[in-house]
Amino acid sequence: MAQHQFLLTPSSWIGQGKIQLNMVAEELFFYTRWSIGVPDGEGRIECTQEIQVKGLVDIMHNQFSIYNMASGEFAIELENQALGRVVGKGLINEKVIAWEFRVEDIGFDGFEFYEKQDDKNYLMRAEYATSDQFRTVIEGKVWQQAAPTPPSA
Repeated sequence: MAQHQFLLTPSSWIGQGKIQLNMVAEELFFYTRWSIGVPDGEGRIECTQEIQVKGLVDIMHNQFSIYNMASGEFAIELENQALGRVVGKGLINEKVIAWEFRVEDIGFDGFEFYEKQDDKNYLMRAEYATSDQFRTVIEGKVWQQAAPTPPSA
Protein backbone atom coordinates (compact mmCIF):
# COMPACT_ATOMS: atom_id res chain seq x y z
CA MET A 1 0.00 0.00 0.00
CA ALA A 2 1.37 3.40 -0.95
CA GLN A 3 2.25 5.52 2.05
CA HIS A 4 0.10 8.55 2.70
CA GLN A 5 1.91 11.63 3.94
CA PHE A 6 -1.33 13.30 5.02
CA LEU A 7 -2.38 12.40 8.58
CA LEU A 8 0.25 9.65 8.91
CA THR A 9 3.55 11.56 8.79
CA PRO A 10 4.50 14.47 11.06
CA SER A 11 3.92 17.50 8.83
CA SER A 12 1.85 20.62 8.21
CA TRP A 13 -0.87 20.83 5.58
CA ILE A 14 -2.86 23.79 4.35
CA GLY A 15 -5.98 23.91 2.26
CA GLN A 16 -8.97 25.82 1.06
CA GLY A 17 -12.41 25.24 -0.30
CA LYS A 18 -16.06 26.07 0.15
CA ILE A 19 -18.69 25.32 2.76
CA GLN A 20 -22.40 25.13 2.01
CA LEU A 21 -24.79 25.31 4.96
CA ASN A 22 -28.40 24.32 4.28
CA MET A 23 -29.60 27.32 6.33
CA VAL A 24 -27.54 29.87 4.32
CA ALA A 25 -27.99 30.59 0.61
CA GLU A 26 -24.42 31.62 -0.16
CA GLU A 27 -21.31 29.46 -0.26
CA LEU A 28 -18.67 30.35 2.30
CA PHE A 29 -14.96 30.07 1.52
CA PHE A 30 -12.59 28.60 4.09
CA TYR A 31 -8.91 28.06 4.73
CA THR A 32 -7.57 25.23 6.85
CA ARG A 33 -4.30 24.24 8.48
CA TRP A 34 -3.50 20.75 9.77
CA SER A 35 -0.60 19.99 12.14
CA ILE A 36 0.19 16.27 12.25
CA GLY A 37 2.12 15.03 15.27
CA VAL A 38 4.63 12.23 15.77
CA PRO A 39 3.02 8.84 16.60
CA ASP A 40 3.38 7.97 20.28
CA GLY A 41 4.65 4.63 21.61
CA GLU A 42 1.26 3.01 20.92
CA GLY A 43 0.98 4.41 17.39
CA ARG A 44 -1.57 7.11 18.29
CA ILE A 45 -1.27 10.19 16.06
CA GLU A 46 -2.49 13.56 17.37
CA CYS A 47 -3.62 16.10 14.77
CA THR A 48 -4.81 19.68 15.15
CA GLN A 49 -7.01 21.30 12.51
CA GLU A 50 -7.76 25.02 12.32
CA ILE A 51 -10.54 26.30 10.07
CA GLN A 52 -10.92 29.98 9.17
CA VAL A 53 -14.11 30.87 7.32
CA LYS A 54 -13.66 33.98 5.16
CA GLY A 55 -15.49 36.92 6.71
CA LEU A 56 -15.67 35.40 10.22
CA VAL A 57 -13.33 36.36 13.03
CA ASP A 58 -13.37 33.11 15.02
CA ILE A 59 -11.07 30.24 14.08
CA MET A 60 -12.53 26.78 14.70
CA HIS A 61 -10.20 24.23 16.31
CA ASN A 62 -10.60 20.48 15.95
CA GLN A 63 -8.40 17.98 17.75
CA PHE A 64 -8.16 14.53 16.13
CA SER A 65 -6.55 11.33 17.43
CA ILE A 66 -5.97 8.44 15.04
CA TYR A 67 -5.26 5.05 16.59
CA ASN A 68 -5.79 1.26 16.37
CA MET A 69 -4.65 1.29 12.76
CA ALA A 70 -4.80 -2.23 11.28
CA SER A 71 -5.85 -3.90 8.01
CA GLY A 72 -6.87 -0.68 6.31
CA GLU A 73 -9.05 0.47 9.22
CA PHE A 74 -8.55 2.83 12.15
CA ALA A 75 -10.34 4.50 15.03
CA ILE A 76 -10.60 8.30 15.08
CA GLU A 77 -11.53 10.65 17.86
CA LEU A 78 -12.68 14.23 17.26
CA GLU A 79 -12.83 16.84 19.99
CA ASN A 80 -13.99 20.44 19.66
CA GLN A 81 -15.90 23.08 21.59
CA ALA A 82 -19.24 22.42 19.86
CA LEU A 83 -19.34 18.61 20.06
CA GLY A 84 -17.15 17.65 22.96
CA ARG A 85 -15.49 14.31 22.17
CA VAL A 86 -16.85 11.83 19.61
CA VAL A 87 -15.36 8.59 18.30
CA GLY A 88 -15.67 7.28 14.77
CA LYS A 89 -14.13 4.74 12.43
CA GLY A 90 -11.99 5.16 9.36
CA LEU A 91 -10.79 3.36 6.28
CA ILE A 92 -7.55 3.77 4.36
CA ASN A 93 -6.24 2.39 1.08
CA GLU A 94 -3.63 3.55 -1.43
CA LYS A 95 -5.86 6.36 -2.79
CA VAL A 96 -8.26 7.29 0.03
CA ILE A 97 -8.36 8.22 3.70
CA ALA A 98 -11.95 8.47 5.00
CA TRP A 99 -13.83 8.39 8.28
CA GLU A 100 -17.32 8.66 9.65
CA PHE A 101 -18.99 9.55 12.91
CA ARG A 102 -22.43 8.33 13.98
CA VAL A 103 -23.34 9.52 17.46
CA GLU A 104 -27.05 8.89 17.92
CA ASP A 105 -27.31 10.18 21.50
CA ILE A 106 -26.41 13.72 20.36
CA GLY A 107 -27.90 13.38 16.86
CA PHE A 108 -24.60 13.94 15.04
CA ASP A 109 -23.32 12.10 11.99
CA GLY A 110 -21.06 12.76 9.08
CA PHE A 111 -18.03 11.77 7.08
CA GLU A 112 -14.81 13.12 5.61
CA PHE A 113 -13.23 11.73 2.46
CA TYR A 114 -9.68 12.60 1.28
CA GLU A 115 -8.63 11.33 -2.15
CA LYS A 116 -4.92 11.40 -3.03
CA GLN A 117 -4.14 13.00 -6.39
CA ASP A 118 -1.18 12.32 -8.69
CA ASP A 119 0.48 15.53 -7.44
CA LYS A 120 0.25 14.13 -3.84
CA ASN A 121 -2.35 16.76 -2.89
CA TYR A 122 -5.78 15.62 -1.70
CA LEU A 123 -9.25 16.52 -2.83
CA MET A 124 -11.63 16.40 0.10
CA ARG A 125 -15.36 16.24 0.65
CA ALA A 126 -17.21 16.18 3.94
CA GLU A 127 -20.83 16.21 5.05
CA TYR A 128 -22.10 16.60 8.56
CA ALA A 129 -25.65 16.71 9.93
CA THR A 130 -27.19 17.35 13.32
CA SER A 131 -30.52 16.35 14.79
CA ASP A 132 -31.88 19.90 14.36
CA GLN A 133 -31.65 19.50 10.56
CA PHE A 134 -28.47 21.53 10.10
CA ARG A 135 -26.45 20.08 7.24
CA THR A 136 -22.97 21.18 6.22
CA VAL A 137 -21.28 20.19 2.94
CA ILE A 138 -17.57 20.94 2.55
CA GLU A 139 -15.45 20.59 -0.60
CA GLY A 140 -11.83 21.54 -0.92
CA LYS A 141 -8.22 20.63 -1.39
CA VAL A 142 -5.29 20.19 1.00
CA TRP A 143 -1.59 20.17 0.23
CA GLN A 144 1.58 19.75 2.23
CA GLN A 145 3.07 23.03 3.38
CA ALA A 146 6.63 23.40 2.16
CA ALA A 147 9.22 23.30 4.91
CA PRO A 148 11.03 26.62 5.31
CA THR A 149 14.38 26.70 3.59
CA PRO A 150 17.16 27.00 6.19
CA PRO A 151 19.37 30.06 5.76
CA SER A 152 22.66 29.36 4.00
CA ALA A 153 25.84 29.69 6.02
